[in-house]
Amino acid sequence: MTSVRPKLKPDQLKAVTAWETATGKVVWMADDGSWSDDPDKVGVFSGDEAEARLEAAAAQEGVVTDPYFMQVTEDGNVDGRETLRENIRANGPTVHPQFQRTAK
Repeated sequence: MTSVRPKLKPDQLKAVTAWETATGKVVWMADDGSWSDDPDKVGVFSGDEAEARLEAAAAQEGVVTDPYFMQVTEDGNVDGRETLRENIRANGPTVHPQFQRTAK
């Protein structure tokens, strides 16, 4: 399962995000290739490494669903064209505070 999204340029910083198949939670690929639901553990990739990470994520279909790139800054914060969407994925819905992620 994939969604068509605009391509990011190879030199742009990216993170790989997906849904954890078993739980439906939003997850991000960490630097070590594992998946985390903690937005503070986002791995930042670019160029060929980013493409290889996305390919590795796609090969994990069943563990994760619909992996794709999101544009991020060097420290892993959401950046670029899908900022609102990705902030909602990271922090929870904006409709009511009870649905937001809790602070750790």
